[in-house]
Amino acid sequence: MANRTGFQIPRFFRYLIFALLAFGFTEVIANEQHDHEPTMIDSETQHELEKAEMNAGEIIIGHIVDAYEWHIADYGHTHISVPLPVILYDEGKWHFFMSSKFHHGKEAYEGFQIAAKGANKGKIVRVLDDGSEIKPIDLSITKNAFALFISSTIVVLIFMSVAKSYRKRTRHAPKGLQSILEPIIVFIRDEVARTSIGEKHYEKFLPYLLTVFFFIFINNLLGLIPIFPLGANITGNLAVTGVLAMFTFVITTISGNKNYYAHIFNTPGVPWWLKIPVPLMPIIELVGVFTKPFVLMVRLFANITAGHIIILGFISLIFVFGQASLYAGYGMSIISISLSIFINFLELLVAFIQAYVFTLLSAIYFGMAVEEHH
Repeated sequence: MANRTGFQIPRFFRYLIFALLAFGFTEVIANEQHDHEPTMIDSETQHELEKAEMNAGEIIIGHIVDAYEWHIADYGHTHISVPLPVILYDEGKWHFFMSSKFHHGKEAYEGFQIAAKGANKGKIVRVLDDGSEIKPIDLSITKNAFALFISSTIVVLIFMSVAKSYRKRTRHAPKGLQSILEPIIVFIRDEVARTSIGEKHYEKFLPYLLTVFFFIFINNLLGLIPIFPLGANITGNLAVTGVLAMFTFVITTISGNKNYYAHIFNTPGVPWWLKIPVPLMPIIELVGVFTKPFVLMVRLFANITAGHIIILGFISLIFVFGQASLYAGYGMSIISISLSIFINFLELLVAFIQAYVFTLLSAIYFGMAVEEHH
C-alpha cells in the first residue's frame, strides 16, 4: 500500500481501518439476518405497508444529520447499515456495545434506547418507569465522528507523504501530490495570509490557516462521494463548524494587541457622546467580536448542507414521481440525474470556495488583531 512517492501507510492505521471495516460488515450480516426473521403482521398492517409512500423529507434529513449507524441502503424490508460503537456512562458505569443492538432504533438494549420523539429525538436515553428520559454521558462513535477519523487520517497521510517528498527532493521540481498541493499552499501563503495579516506577522498564523483550509476542502470533497465510508456531511454539521469558528475566535482574542482592543472599547474618530455616558459604540464593537465567529460557523454549515439537500432532493423526485406513475418516474429520472450531476460539479467549486472564504475571513480577523497603530 504505497503511493507514487513511495510513502508507506503506517501499519497501525492499516490494521485499524481493516478491523473496523471487517467488524462493521460482520454486524451488517447479523442485521440482515435479524431483519429476515419472520414476524407476525396482520393483513391490515401489510396493506398499509404496501401503500406507504416514500417520505423524501425524512430521507434527506436522515442523511444530513448525525446517526449511531451508517445507513447504506434499504432493500424491501431489509435495512442495510454499518453499526458503530456505542459508549455510554450512566450511574457510575460504562456501557460498551454496537448500535446494531438497537436494531435500527426499534428496540431497547440494557435499558437504553434511541428516542423517537421529543426534545431528545435521535439521542440515546434511558427511560424510567414514569416515562421520563435521562440522557447518559454519550461518547459514542457516531457517523460523523467515524467519518471525521477517516478524513483526518487521509489529511495526515497526504501531508506526511508530501513532507517526505520535500525532504527527498530538495533541489528538484515537485512531483506527484507535491506538484498538486504546492500551488495551493503558495496561494494561501501569498494571497491570503501575507496580504491579510501583513509581512511581519503572517508566518505565525500560516500553519493554522493551511490546516483549516485543507481540512475543510478535503472534507467538502469527501462528502460528495456517496460510497461508504465517505459521503458524510461533516462540514455541514454545526458542531464541527462551531469548533472551527471557535478556534478562529480564540486565536484572534489571544493575539489581539493594545490597538485591537482600543478600537473595540475606545473607537478612535467616533464622537464622545457615542461612547460616554452611554457606551453605544463599545457595545456594538463587542457584539461584533462574537458575531464574527458565529457568521463563520453558519456560513459554512448552510452552504454545505444546502448542496447535500439539493442533490438528494433531485434524486428523491425520481421515486416521488415513480409512485404516481412508472413512466413518470422513468422520465423524471433523466432530468433528476442530469441536474444532480450538474450540481455535483458545481459543488466541487463550492467545496473550494467555502474553504477559501473561511480561511480568508480568519486571516482578516487575525490581521485586525495584530494591526499596529499608525
